[in-house]
Amino acid sequence: MLLIENIKLAVNAIRINKMRSFLTMLGIIIGISSVIAISSIGASAQKAVEEQFNGVGAGYVYLMPNWYELDYMTSDMMFTMDDIEALRERFADDIEYSAPYAYNSCETKVGRTDATLTLIGVNAHYNEFATQIQIAYGRMVNERDVEGSLNSIVIPIEAAKRLYGKENAVGETIPATAFGSSADFNIVGVYEIPPSIFNSLDTSTRYTCYVPYSSVMRSDEYFDNLELYVKADKDVAQTAATICRYLERTKRLDENTYMYQSAEDQLVMINQVLGYLSLAIGAIAAISLLVGGIGIMNIMLVSVTERTREIGIRKSLGARTKDILTQFLIEAMILAIIGGIIGTGLGIGIAALGTTVAGTPLALNMQTIFMAVAFSAGVGLCFGFLPARKAAKLNPIEALRYE
Repeated sequence: MLLIENIKLAVNAIRINKMRSFLTMLGIIIGISSVIAISSIGASAQKAVEEQFNGVGAGYVYLMPNWYELDYMTSDMMFTMDDIEALRERFADDIEYSAPYAYNSCETKVGRTDATLTLIGVNAHYNEFATQIQIAYGRMVNERDVEGSLNSIVIPIEAAKRLYGKENAVGETIPATAFGSSADFNIVGVYEIPPSIFNSLDTSTRYTCYVPYSSVMRSDEYFDNLELYVKADKDVAQTAATICRYLERTKRLDENTYMYQSAEDQLVMINQVLGYLSLAIGAIAAISLLVGGIGIMNIMLVSVTERTREIGIRKSLGARTKDILTQFLIEAMILAIIGGIIGTGLGIGIAALGTTVAGTPLALNMQTIFMAVAFSAGVGLCFGFLPARKAAKLNPIEALRYE
């Protein structure tokens, strides 16, 4: 009953001084809303990155010579189609896709409209593994395209609209240059990628297109990099490392001649960076919570001074020191908790607005929200203790004489 009475007294004191109470809570509101908005936007960015990498494929592996340790490069260290065939045969139960990583950048012009194309060489049915590529019209590169080194191309829907004024550009011809020689590519497919924070901000006229790897490879038999997709039930890192060591043994090369990068590794690195960034910015924003705590302590000290006579009357009627202490602590905590609740709502609103503008789903970090509200109550407890202690220690006789 005494606790309920103290809560009623605290609420009544806050209601009587509405403006002063709001200004007291303002530091808490700003601090909590900043922390929650930053953490939620950071969590949303991490989720968007994860979705992008899931689109690339969790089993994606990029093999290359270990440039960090190699002092020189020989043709033996480069890959050949024989290497790919050997890997397909040796690791048939582990690999579901393999191809040389071949690419070329070129300019194109259709009528008066120009654009830059990045031609990525792929094997047949690449979109079955890189699931972020959704064929809207036509088809993906197939076995016939690869075996015949055909000039087939799959372009993004944005390029189709820019160059041809329509989404379905299948059957059109697009001029391009591969390694110094001009060629006309036949559009066999138009793809689209689900909107995300990354492509929603891209306003360039550079478009990623997919062609048979055999049509953009250099005239020699060697290539520098190799793309693989490891089967879903296999350990990506272990399989990639085993493949590297296998290639080194069969080609009689030193250990660590080859290295790999996987989508999993890159995702972990990016999430770590985003996590540290959110933590650092959140810590800076949390400083305003301390400022809000100081504001609560200041106002509570003023409140103790204003209510000295009231405290004296309560003590003379039998209120104990701990009763007065509890009363003012509860009042300080209620101020902080109300500020925390308002700040939480404001922070979620800011995060929702930011993610809507960026075009990515909102991901709320519920743990951070609960911690922020609990922290605001803790701020009220800590910074309210000194004024509450001062009130509790007032001499009732002196308090009654106070004017």
